[in-house]
Amino acid sequence: MASQVMDLAGRILFEDNHLLIVHKQPSEIVQGDKTGDVPLVDVAKAYIKERYDKPGDVFLGVVHRIDRPVSGAVIFARTSKALSRMNALLREKQLQKSYLAVVKAKPRQMAGKLVHHLKKNEKQNKSYPVPAGTAGAREAALLYRLVSSSDRYHLLEVELLTGRHHQIRAQLAAMGCPIKGDVKYGDDRPNRDASIHLHARSVVFIHPVRKEEVKVVAPFPQGDALWNHFSVIGGI
Repeated sequence: MASQVMDLAGRILFEDNHLLIVHKQPSEIVQGDKTGDVPLVDVAKAYIKERYDKPGDVFLGVVHRIDRPVSGAVIFARTSKALSRMNALLREKQLQKSYLAVVKAKPRQMAGKLVHHLKKNEKQNKSYPVPAGTAGAREAALLYRLVSSSDRYHLLEVELLTGRHHQIRAQLAAMGCPIKGDVKYGDDRPNRDASIHLHARSVVFIHPVRKEEVKVVAPFPQGDALWNHFSVIGGI
């Protein structure tokens, strides 16, 4: 855990008495699951305990999660009051989350809005578009725009309007543009490190206590040639 805490200390994007925003790596899980791997929230708790010499258990609430193969900004709340207020921002759609995705198929339109009704298959841990009115389905909406293209790939910016299970992955696949490396949603081959090329690039919101705008931008995973390529040609 000590090495994980040290590594995490170099990936803090924002920190104060109320919030902690961390740059998650593609291999990490935000909360514990059946794998038994140490989740990011536990490493972050250990970081806070060590940094501030906190006695006893450390409170750290998970404001939102991103999938294991996805990289980018993840928000934690350091107090129950901050967690409650951040959850309210999410419910009221006042927390803006922007993602970047690399796809092989160029979308037919340069920009647009996608609206589907998604239903989660628990056994497969996968969401499917289904007809409106299907039992258990929830409406999912996002905005996308084409940022830039290379010879083989295309970079999309995605803004979530709702927060559904695997939403971006399922909706882009339904549009005919599965994310690079995402074999679960139709890409033809996995990435070597089991990541997918989906990155939680930025979060923007009004601080729950200070009432000032907070904007955090997460850098791309280090050593990824494709992300580095788009960062140069796309000016992102």
